[in-house]
Amino acid sequence: MFKQHPIDIGTVMRSVLRNQGLETPLLQRRLVNAWDEVIREIYNQELAEYIIENTEQKDIRNQTLWVKIASPAIRADLQMKSSDLAATLNNKVGTQVITNIRLY
Repeated sequence: MFKQHPIDIGTVMRSVLRNQGLETPLLQRRLVNAWDEVIREIYNQELAEYIIENTEQKDIRNQTLWVKIASPAIRADLQMKSSDLAATLNNKVGTQVITNIRLY
């Protein structure tokens, strides 16, 4: 028999991911992958490319995005904008994945 009330495929996929424990890692990966795009939105093209080239490592631990930046000057600038960056990254993913950003 056919079900009378179809369920949206997106709802089914979210449910499966959540039940398998894959929802959080997937959202974290999406957020980390959105870093370059968000940097390009915030900064002009030349500076954005410089920041991206100097970004060596990105990792999420305990709702904190840890980003290794090679340039101390860029690190200081990003630190001043870290709350805005966190909000923009969370908006890209569509949910709150991180609460803050630590630059080192």
